[in-house]
Amino acid sequence: MAEQTEWEMKAANLLKAELKRQGVTYAQLAELIGDKEPNVRNKLSRGKFSAAFFLRSLVSIGCQQIHLSDL
Repeated sequence: MAEQTEWEMKAANLLKAELKRQGVTYAQLAELIGDKEPNVRNKLSRGKFSAAFFLRSLVSIGCQQIHLSDL
C-alpha cells in the first residue's frame, strides 16, 4: 500500500481536527453524509479521499471556515 503523501496527511488531520472541534464522531459524520462508518474511518485513516468528500464533510458538520495557516 502506498504511503500517505504530506498533503494527504494534512487534509486528513485537518478534517479530523474539525470533527473533534465540532464534537462529531465518525458514525455521526457517516450518517450526515449518507455513508457507512467503516468507509469514513478508512478514508480518514488512509488520507485518501476526494476534495468533494472533504468539502461535503466540512459543510455537513457545520464548519464555516478553516484556517490554512494551521497547516
